[in-house]
Amino acid sequence: MKSNHYIPKPLDTSNIAFPEQLTALIEVIAKNVHETWAQQRFAEGWVYGPKRSDDLKTHPCLVPYDQLPDEEKNYDRNTALNTLKTIIRLGFSIMPPHNESDNGLQGKT
Repeated sequence: MKSNHYIPKPLDTSNIAFPEQLTALIEVIAKNVHETWAQQRFAEGWVYGPKRSDDLKTHPCLVPYDQLPDEEKNYDRNTALNTLKTIIRLGFSIMPPHNESDNGLQGKT
């Protein structure tokens, strides 16, 4: 494979202190990242299969989030964490809703 000389340059979020009260949000967003990815795959005609095949459009991760291997969950968690850190790095604040029953985080810590 030829190199196209692309060098990824994400924003540096290594010095962002992630607020403890937002930790549960990582798992909620990670699950949603997976759900969004799976929905898009299904819309493109992909189906579950024990092995990934681009030709057959099968993928072993087309399962509910809680059935994913830890390696795949960690990939989604990392995406969620880095997205949240980027939002903070850009100067935005993330605040929980006033009514905690509206945030979907009950029991997720």
